[in-house]
Formats: sequence, C-alpha cells, structure tokens
Amino acid sequence: MKNIWIALLLCLSLGTVCLAADKVEAPDDCKLCGMDRTKFAHSRMVVTYTDGSSSGTCSLNCVVTDMKAAKDKTVKSFQVADYNSRKLTDAKSAAWVIGGSRKGVMTQVAKWAFADKKDADAFIKANGGKPATFDEALKAAEKEQPDKAHNMKQQEHKGHGEHKM
Repeated sequence: MKNIWIALLLCLSLGTVCLAADKVEAPDDCKLCGMDRTKFAHSRMVVTYTDGSSSGTCSLNCVVTDMKAAKDKTVKSFQVADYNSRKLTDAKSAAWVIGGSRKGVMTQVAKWAFADKKDADAFIKANGGKPATFDEALKAAEKEQPDKAHNMKQQEHKGHGEHKM
C-alpha cells in the first residue's frame, strides 16, 4: 500500500512539472487581444521598455499595437518565440519568414521567427513565404494596422442593415 502511495505521489509530481514546463512566462493572456499566450507560444513576443516595464503579447501585430499605445516609451528589447521550439530568442537576430501557407496570428500575412536560419529556410521550402529581417517583419505588421482598424469597423457594421434618418 505504501508503494502505491509513493508511485501516485511521484506521478502527480512529474505531471505537475510537465504541465509547468509547457506554460509560458507571464502574462497568461495577451493584454491587447486576450488570446492565450501558451496556446500561441509559437508566435508570442515580449517587448521590454527602457523604463523597466514590459508587455507580453501573442504576436508581432499585438506588439505594434502596444508600441503605438506606449509611444512615449523607448523600446529596450524585443524577444520572440522560435516557431519550432517555442523558446524566446532575440527578435532582431532571429530569421523571419513573411507569408506562406500557414495561417498567421492576428494577421492576414503570417510573420514567423526562427532562432536558426536553417529552420527558417526549411519552413519556406515546406510552406512558402519569403525570408526577412525583424525590421522588415515589423514594417509589414505596421502597414497592416490601418487596414486592420478599417476592416474591424466594417465587420462591426455588417448586419446592421441600412441606416435611415
């Protein structure tokens, strides 16, 4: 009986460790769109500002939105998840892929980061897309922002019928 309790306790302990290993750094949810950052661990980012504050988001597009809201702050660093390992890496030194057949997160045109250029090249070979730098991916995300706001307004307006005076 004692061995059963020890085995059960060991299984529960290992299960807790395994679950904790899959969880990402705080916050659990993107503060801008509410998406679960663990579920979208492959696209998540952390932007750190020079005042010591930081923001965890689900994607590059939400980082752009955060930076617009914090326009009085200066960015110290960007970290992005490696698409394959989901571990955070420096966004500026990562190999980026724009586009391809994989659906993006919070965007019509996907933007994925890879810690190793070989992984980015393999992704492009399998899924399409084009190689890019962080600055190119950031500019592409910034270009989408006005369209995103316009499209959201159109979606909100759909279904209301004609307005009469």
